[in-house]
Amino acid sequence: MTVISVKSARVRDGLTLPYAEAGYPGGTPVVFVHGLADSWWSFEPLLRRLPASLHGYALSQRGHGDADRPPDGYTPEDFASDLVAFLDAVGIRRTLLVGSSSGGVAARMVAGSHPDRISGLVLIGVPGTLTDKPAVTGLQERVQGLSDPVPRAFVEELMNGMAAGPVARGLMETMIDEHLKVPAYVWQETLRGLLEADLRATLAGILVPTLLLWGEQDDILPRSDQQTILDAIHGARLLSYEGSGHGLHWEKPDRVVADIAAFAHHIDPPGAPDAP
Repeated sequence: MTVISVKSARVRDGLTLPYAEAGYPGGTPVVFVHGLADSWWSFEPLLRRLPASLHGYALSQRGHGDADRPPDGYTPEDFASDLVAFLDAVGIRRTLLVGSSSGGVAARMVAGSHPDRISGLVLIGVPGTLTDKPAVTGLQERVQGLSDPVPRAFVEELMNGMAAGPVARGLMETMIDEHLKVPAYVWQETLRGLLEADLRATLAGILVPTLLLWGEQDDILPRSDQQTILDAIHGARLLSYEGSGHGLHWEKPDRVVADIAAFAHHIDPPGAPDAP
């Protein structure tokens, strides 16, 4: 399997973000963006499996994992701004962006605002909107009542709903530990920012090639939610994963990596002239 190196990037004054890097120097850059309370570890199964054609970067966003925890700045716009600053800090001129869950909101905002930097967009279990999801409304009520330290039982219950099938041994325990690093106010402000934002508006103006990956057993996002994205982004395609839940990249990492690699080859085949 591919070797993973853990590094850090100072993206602006007072904000340093750890990131994992894996793959071959000549491979197509792929930047992975995690969702609420996750960290770069969410993509460890994918980074380990990257083919020679891809060079992966997975960052931990502000307030998450071992990243710096500023007192504010947890709206989708803030995370999107950090993502652009990360590309600059690491020296990535143009990349394929892969966002999972709510991390796909920041990813698609960058794809819409910086098309010259983004070769393509992959959204793994990403919501079209959240205000019509009863499960998310219920989660918000529970999150607003959190205080530090965040109870392990709360995180374990949340994680149990992420997958419909088996997950690699040790990964779920790692992700629970990563969630427990996130302070209560980061949970609260990040979720508040997502629910107060007009997520449908963040789908406007995306012109880069887009691929959706969605688990058919996702208890959070129904198929109709993916249709919202398909209707908004011209030419977007959907690949459904039978028997998989919301965390389908944990359940079927081999297939997810293969689908990302095939998409990268399609939009930027070897030998093609580099886009400006």
